[in-house]
Amino acid sequence: MKTLIVLALAGLGAQLVDGSLGMAYGVTSTTLLLALGTNPAAASATIHLAEIGTTLASGLSHWKFGNVDWRVVAKVGVPGAVGAFAGATVLSNLSTEVAAPVMSLILLSLGAYLLVRFTFRGIDRRNLGKPVRKRFLGPLGLVAGFVDATGGGGWGPVGTPALLASGRMEPRKVIGSIDTSEFLVALAASLGFLFALGSQGIDVAWVAALLLGGLVAAPLAAWLVRHVPPRLLGSLVGGMIVVTNSRTLLRSDWIDASDPVRYAVYAVIYLIWAAAVAHSFRQYRKDRAQESADALAAEAARLAEQPELHTPDAADVADLERSLRAGRPADPRD
Repeated sequence: MKTLIVLALAGLGAQLVDGSLGMAYGVTSTTLLLALGTNPAAASATIHLAEIGTTLASGLSHWKFGNVDWRVVAKVGVPGAVGAFAGATVLSNLSTEVAAPVMSLILLSLGAYLLVRFTFRGIDRRNLGKPVRKRFLGPLGLVAGFVDATGGGGWGPVGTPALLASGRMEPRKVIGSIDTSEFLVALAASLGFLFALGSQGIDVAWVAALLLGGLVAAPLAAWLVRHVPPRLLGSLVGGMIVVTNSRTLLRSDWIDASDPVRYAVYAVIYLIWAAAVAHSFRQYRKDRAQESADALAAEAARLAEQPELHTPDAADVADLERSLRAGRPADPRD
């Protein structure tokens, strides 16, 4: 019973992160299942079965809040489904001894990418509004779907940053479209695992617990997408994934590190993680202050051009500052 409660809470937390950041449900949940000793293929199958429900709920929630571009969903989701089915087939045919460290290595790489990506990089908005090309979305979906199935997660960590980096879509629509298209990926990966494995190693109660937690969090996450600082959340989640999968790799037959070596590596990772989170928070505060100052200056300049109509006073400045605090840096409200 305790395990089911933990899984439900993990599903809730993972969906809150995924729905507001556009990634990390599968990576976070798979990391937990591997830590509990689940077979890698069964872990990925369990997660993808749960994701059929959570991604459907998340997609509907994002659609309700106007966060979905359906053209992007179709162009990236269909190739993603093909890649996911192929990835599920490949993972199902690997032995546990090989699959466990391989999956941990993939998860570690994705976690490190999340940590670096959201600690040091902002969002390029210069190409905002330009159409996203099909020749870009097709290969992106194929690769992201394959990585997602073989690594137990990866659709968001591959797809979301790639679309954000293009600068052609609003961040909230990138997140909403990636989350919605993941339904096709989860469905295809689940079919691939069921064809290759049957129900072997899949605990229906675990699937239900993860699904329940995700369903509770999905509507809240779609609303939070405009309010949660992505840099800070990305650094926190990325560091957690790196720490957990580093432990798996260091204890695997590939490395089999001694206790002193493992503890030294853990200490370095924790220090880097703490520094990354602190930097992300400082940068978030800096960006927020700069955008507030720029907006105040622009408003003051606009009002100064019309002195006969209105002269800004302290109350006007306070009202503007409150309205700015209602949004978030690099992702203003419409």
